Parts: sequence; structure tokens; C-alpha cells
Amino acid sequence: MAIRQEPRAVASVVIPAHNEARGISRLLKSLLEDTAASELEIIVVCNGCTDDTAARARQAGPTVLVAETPIPSKRRALDTGDELAHYFPRIYVDADVEISGRSIIALIAALEKPDIHAVGPSRVLPTSASSWLVTRYLAAWQQLPAVRNGLFGRGVVAVDAIGYGRVSRLPHVMSDDLAMSEAFSAAEREIVSDATVVVQPPRRLRDLLRRRIRVHTGNSQFDDAGGRSENAKTSLTDLVRIAFRSPGLALDVGVFLAVTVMARIGARRTIKKGDYSTWLRDESSRAEAE
Repeated sequence: MAIRQEPRAVASVVIPAHNEARGISRLLKSLLEDTAASELEIIVVCNGCTDDTAARARQAGPTVLVAETPIPSKRRALDTGDELAHYFPRIYVDADVEISGRSIIALIAALEKPDIHAVGPSRVLPTSASSWLVTRYLAAWQQLPAVRNGLFGRGVVAVDAIGYGRVSRLPHVMSDDLAMSEAFSAAEREIVSDATVVVQPPRRLRDLLRRRIRVHTGNSQFDDAGGRSENAKTSLTDLVRIAFRSPGLALDVGVFLAVTVMARIGARRTIKKGDYSTWLRDESSRAEAE
């Protein structure tokens, strides 16, 4: 009598989650909808949670492995997930985004291309609940060459075994997705058009500023470590080109500049203190996850 064997998982998905009870169920449901029960090894690492993130993640079913650690650290959560994971490709997914199993499979397929070791999905930012200023800022931000071509700001990064060898050796920095992106040349990474991730944007200007202050702080730390290339930075020339190429975006570029200046001023004190552990979290982008 033949013994029926369950198919081997084709990849491991690691999801660090800190107080993400409002969105974790939606993410896991989306991941599991278009894939076979054992096609993906899904690991949720609840780090420093004070809500019921872990309980909600376990409700997704027995195919989801839930680990808990009392330390509220995304990087340590990623390390824990890697220790538990068995397969490559390895896909890292932020708990506050939404991506389908079908998109994950598209990322896996893209990593089969020669010399491609890291990929990310196309980004969708639904701004219907965001203020006018936030919407204008994001319109310009999405046109920046570094934003369009980099793996950061998507909440999802997938790597093959070679790519994992690089990202696993990266320094512990606040801007972890930027560091992952910078570990690969433009020829080694790809944005996959057949894969889509929904990233909820901030709603109000103060929420956007919290997020941008955190980003500028993380970028400063990464710069000090010598990790960020010139191609990953935004120059005034980039902004002028956007406004010249698309005159309708001139106002958006002005808003972008104003917000950038405010965020850099706001980040000065944190950078001066060397505080690269305080995570200025935008709660407004999680409001729709209930």
C-alpha cells in the first residue's frame, strides 16, 4: 500500500509581528487563499506583543507556526524566524501589509531567473483615507528613482539561498529593508510586476512625519555604517527632473520637500543621541485593519 506524502513546501515566509492583532488575520488569510496547505512554510514571530497577535495568528490554522519572544525587536524576530525556517527561497513579510499567496508564488518564480537573488512586489498605496498633504507627498515619493527601483518601502523582500547568505550578515540597523536592498546590485534584484503588495499609508501629516523621522534616523545610522549607495539617495536633481518631466507634479514635489525638511529637523535630536532603537510607529495606517 502506497503511503501518501504531503508535498514539500517551496519556500519559507517569515513574518515579524509586534502588536499586530488588527491586521495579522487578514494577512494570513490572504497568504493562504491561493496556495496549497503545505505549499508555504509560514512562521509568525510575535515579538514583545502585549495584545493577542499570537492568538489570532494561531487561529489561521495548523499550517502557521507561531513563535513568541518577549523582546520587541524586529531584527531579533527575523533572526528567530530564520532559525525556525527550513526552505529557500525565504520571504520576509511585514505584518501590517497585505499580499496574496499568488503574489508570493510569483516572487518565488522570479528568483529562478539567472543572477537574480532578491525580489520585491509592486507597491500599491491606497490613499483614499489619507489627507491631501499626505497624498501629495506620496505622489512625488513614488516617482523617485530609488523608491521605484529599490526593494525598501514595500514590506516584502524575497531572497534565494545566495541572497540569504548576504542579508544574514547585514549589520543590525533600523532601516532593515533598505539594508537588504543595498546588499544587491540593480542587476541582481528585481521588482516583480506580477506580484502586488498593499501598503497602507499614513492618514495625517503628523502620522507621516513620525514615519519619515524614523526613516531619516535609520538612514543616518545606515550611512554611518557606510551601507547606503548614492543611487539609494534622493537628490535635488531627482526632484527637479520629476517636476520638469511631469509639470502636474510640481506642487507634489514642493510638498515632498517641505515634509522632508521637517522630518530631518525632527530626526536631529534622535540622531544626536544615537537612539536607533525607538520605533516611531504610525498607528493610523493600521486603522483599517479591523
